[in-house]
Amino acid sequence: MSIERRQRGVPLTMHHQSSNIPQVAPDHHHQQSHSHPIPPANVNDDFSLKDTNPDLGERWPSVSGVGGRAGHGGMGWMNSERYSSTYDLVEQMFYLYVRVVKAKDLPPSGITASCDPYVEVKLGNYKGRTKHFEKKLNPEWNQVFAFSKERIQSSTLEVFVKDKEMIGRDDYLGRVVFDLNEIPTRVPPDSPLAPQWYRLDHRRSEGKVRGEIMVAVWMGTQADEAFSDAWHSDGASAHGDGVFNIRSKVYVSPKLWYLRVNVIEAQDVMPNDRSRLPEVFVKAQVGSQVLRTNTCPTRTANPLWNEDLMFVAAEPFEDQLVITVEDRVHPSKDDLLGRITLPLDMFDRRLDHRPVHSRWFNLENYGFGVLEPDRTRRELKFSSRIHLRVCLEGGYHVLDESTMYISDQRPTARQLWKQPIGILEVGILGAQGLLPMKMKDSRGSTDAYCVAKYGHKWVRTRTIIDTFNPKWNEQYTWEVYDPCTVITLGVFDNCHLGGSEKLNGGGTGARDSRIGKVRIRLSTLEAHRIYTHSYPLLVLHPHGVKKMGELQLAVRFTTLSLANMIYVYGHPLLPKMHYLHPLTVNQVDNLRYQAMNIVAVRLGRAEPPLRKEVVEYMLDVDSHVWSMRRSKANFFRIMALISGVISMSWWLGDVCTWKNPITTVLVHILFLILICYPELILPTMFLYMFLIGLWNYRLRPRHPPNMDTKLSWAEAVHPDELDEEFDTFPSSKSNDAVRMRYDRLRSVAGRIQTVVGDIATQGERVQSLLSWRDPRATSLFVVFCLCFALVLYATPFRVVALVAGLYYLRHPRFRSKLPSVPINFFRRLPARTDSLL
Repeated sequence: MSIERRQRGVPLTMHHQSSNIPQVAPDHHHQQSHSHPIPPANVNDDFSLKDTNPDLGERWPSVSGVGGRAGHGGMGWMNSERYSSTYDLVEQMFYLYVRVVKAKDLPPSGITASCDPYVEVKLGNYKGRTKHFEKKLNPEWNQVFAFSKERIQSSTLEVFVKDKEMIGRDDYLGRVVFDLNEIPTRVPPDSPLAPQWYRLDHRRSEGKVRGEIMVAVWMGTQADEAFSDAWHSDGASAHGDGVFNIRSKVYVSPKLWYLRVNVIEAQDVMPNDRSRLPEVFVKAQVGSQVLRTNTCPTRTANPLWNEDLMFVAAEPFEDQLVITVEDRVHPSKDDLLGRITLPLDMFDRRLDHRPVHSRWFNLENYGFGVLEPDRTRRELKFSSRIHLRVCLEGGYHVLDESTMYISDQRPTARQLWKQPIGILEVGILGAQGLLPMKMKDSRGSTDAYCVAKYGHKWVRTRTIIDTFNPKWNEQYTWEVYDPCTVITLGVFDNCHLGGSEKLNGGGTGARDSRIGKVRIRLSTLEAHRIYTHSYPLLVLHPHGVKKMGELQLAVRFTTLSLANMIYVYGHPLLPKMHYLHPLTVNQVDNLRYQAMNIVAVRLGRAEPPLRKEVVEYMLDVDSHVWSMRRSKANFFRIMALISGVISMSWWLGDVCTWKNPITTVLVHILFLILICYPELILPTMFLYMFLIGLWNYRLRPRHPPNMDTKLSWAEAVHPDELDEEFDTFPSSKSNDAVRMRYDRLRSVAGRIQTVVGDIATQGERVQSLLSWRDPRATSLFVVFCLCFALVLYATPFRVVALVAGLYYLRHPRFRSKLPSVPINFFRRLPARTDSLL
């Protein structure tokens, strides 16, 4: 069988070559992973992005006949003439699906008068089995098995029904055999294939035996609805809980809210020691988040704070708000004076900046030596109160990822969402040249899966076991509400396959190892274009940057409305509450950390779990950690920005020194034209930028940007700087290493201090022009201002500009190598450096 590539809109043709099942050649990459792991030296050479040409959008036939067993009149999966489209951003992968629904009237055991049945599905060397039921003659499994067509090495499929025995071999109850040449094909949106009852055959083909089994068998692709929950032959070595950990799943982040607690005041706060007035502060707790107000500056029984405390809460609300009023008795001792616990569901949900109503709450009083009956009577007569204004903020976007790589800016409240402006489609094709991540049976092994995160939606591909070149070919779709967002994709090694974590030395605390990460900014993508590239998977290790392999993707960004796109570019990046009532930098950092923890905990409770180390890596939990390497990278980014200004100043210097007389003459002519016609200055500037933009269009990037090791300063970094970057916080290094790094940091900070001081000095000299700190200099400047003002009043501005411009562009013959008079005067002005200690 051969499949011809087609152009868009042209029907695809398929030619039948043989009615026999092809004997597929062994997977060389798979065999290589079993014998000789790829050495890292061969994959660390090229960090660039590569163009690929995968076979996307292929078609697979569907059958007109719906049947099941061989010889029932349905057309074979090799003989169809009807075509149906599937995912168009992935290479089609074909699977033999076997749905085992149930069995009935199974023969009981002669000893127990019952049986513990299970089903074993066998295709060549691959075997899959259902769970077993105890003492059940009519079991129901409803389980699906998927066998990759590439690895089919048999022409028959066998479905065995067996009776599980506690001791010895399991008893054989019967089987059903299918000829693969007679298996029908199903392609969505066709309805699911109806399962059928089959009488069980004797093992040696000696006629029928007692019992029937309901089975459906069909050929399909990864677009089939049964694909995600099926048992896959690629993961045949997984067992126990590992079977669930290799499946592909879609996750949704919990809905996050900012909880604003405005602590206004308290009344009748009585300390345990009635001989003194209390020093009161309020502590608020939501889950593991604990914040406190400042201590009231005045000692009083009616303290006043009016402070805001911000928390992160996730729906459904499982935690409660716990408010405690405490007395600072001693710097190391606080007395609890009152407490109240409030459910989060009782608070208003605010959508804008309008204030919500405040409320008084009675505190549960705590006192030393108060007996329970006396305490109850006192609370009926007297209770301390606290005045709070609490609301759930729906107008903010709760940041759970770095603002540099943000994937969603929508506010929490769904009522404030706009219509989507586009669709993002990503085909996760596969990976190549992955490095061995762990040892299995004395050889290197990698069990890779890919995670993609955009907005609230996370996706996880299935785990391909024991190969350095996995092929996932899974396609996912996201709604896009803002093009200036980033999708993040990470590749990980699965260490939870039912026993392999013990081989990895981690026990129950085994962590999935990171293989690499890719970020794609949607605004860098052209609309309606399919990008097919192989992205390098780069990871920074304590001994340097390493290429762990390549991730092959197909990406398409489709815009729904050009008008909405233009509208979005003119509006703020974040919801308006971030600008009307902005949060402080410290609040944003702390709340982001809490939001990441909440998301990691909630996704870790899914089945299969998206583990904490995966979520933290995808959300860049360590992006705020100090790094000498990042500091150098940011410094050289700034230098690259100002290099244009420096180059322009050098060019003007060359013009003034007449290094290129033709250029200097042209500049003089342009200057004279602009002096004579000043109304042309702004149009000329914008026309010049327009022409530069058109010229640069030829040089526009043809592919999305990828991780740049040179920009990240990862190639030339010193090993000790990397060791410092991977150090824990607080440091776990020796005193000598910490002292050496501290001295190095002091040296770098000293240089920065000098630069900042020079900038401050120049600014203070400008201030001293009119401050009379140097009376003579200020007198000269004031007289000069008066004279220059009179000259400007009497002289047209064009003449002044012409004279100043020609003086600046004068020939080197009329220049002096000494500094000019204005520069000499400015450098003599006093600064406040002489007042520094």
